[in-house]
Amino acid sequence: MLKKAYIPYRGYYSTPFAKWQGTLANEHSIVFGAATSKRFFESKGWDPKSIEYLLVGSTVYQKQWFYSGPWAAALMGAEATPGILVSQACSTSTFSIYQAGMGVETGMFENSWCLMADRLSNGPHAAWPNPAGPGGQQIAEDWVMDNFGRDPWAGEAMIQTAENVAKEYGVTREECDALTLRRQEQYLDSLANDREFQKRYLFPAQVQLSKKKSTLLEADEGVVTSTREGLASLNPVLPGGVHTFGAQTHPADGNAGICVTTREKARELSADPGVVVQLVSFGFARTKKAHMAAAVAPSAQMALNGAGIKASDLGAVKTHNPFAANDIVMAKVMGLDLDSMNNYGSSLIFGHPQAATGARLIVEGIEELAQKGGGYLLFSGCAAGDTAASLVLKVN
Repeated sequence: MLKKAYIPYRGYYSTPFAKWQGTLANEHSIVFGAATSKRFFESKGWDPKSIEYLLVGSTVYQKQWFYSGPWAAALMGAEATPGILVSQACSTSTFSIYQAGMGVETGMFENSWCLMADRLSNGPHAAWPNPAGPGGQQIAEDWVMDNFGRDPWAGEAMIQTAENVAKEYGVTREECDALTLRRQEQYLDSLANDREFQKRYLFPAQVQLSKKKSTLLEADEGVVTSTREGLASLNPVLPGGVHTFGAQTHPADGNAGICVTTREKARELSADPGVVVQLVSFGFARTKKAHMAAAVAPSAQMALNGAGIKASDLGAVKTHNPFAANDIVMAKVMGLDLDSMNNYGSSLIFGHPQAATGARLIVEGIEELAQKGGGYLLFSGCAAGDTAASLVLKVN
């Protein structure tokens, strides 16, 4: 259980998420993420040099990704600040924030910034020499698509792992379609009154078109509206499966940032000193081969145990749910109300730029609880390799 790590209220942002091969498809994720964080700091009147440590969460290799932490810090205006690269697939945000919290907890630093940045569009293509191959053959990898398509240990595609879990827990096609429509309905709530809720935490992404011209991405791009009839008309992605392309997420591009600091500094930086956001506990899990979605519930339970609370004590639950079965199974195992999880949307609807996804969901959950007057927030999400990670935060 953490006792010293806090997040300033509104000391965070997420950009809108851009569709696959859309507005952000040609932006270097680290350079673009640093530029966005710098603009955010300027909007808050914060000095980037106050950052003692920078944690860059990123999962898709970009040119000179090797230098991600210190490079991003310098680009933000914190030239003397060291940084580190954190990369754990879809759990990258969770681990970045927890690592920052542990840095504060142990007194290593008092003020840190977590920058989560990914571009799944135009993913890199890697090649290695094959000494055993004739004529200098190469071994090649499509960094994004090949890894979506096959876990080297479990030997199956990510969607197959979701189908394996759905079969084990008796999840039906009808349940998946109904869950998709419910998450869409919740996302539409975030668009009400000219996107009033989203504007609490979304920070526009500024794309430089030329030396003198730029454009702003102010809203999510690539969200597809589904209907009951439309979903019913789709074929399963895998023969005999329960997931269609409508009941799974889509790759996206974007970045997000979160300040993790001490209680005193959090109050100083907070947009409302009366609101306190505490990092409370962390949980992790790994399940059996090719059953990725089944890891979410045990990781969440570990986080709840660390916080000393029960599922019934939660005021908000946010999940990274790349497949509809994720939420259905988690709710069944933990006794959660499926319909009240993921208020205001989830990655199933607005897409998944990997590193930034969890951060966006966490700040959405903070804002949901701030509207309610506080409470405990659980964030959970699966990740490659049949793993999952979770955080419990408390908003007072």
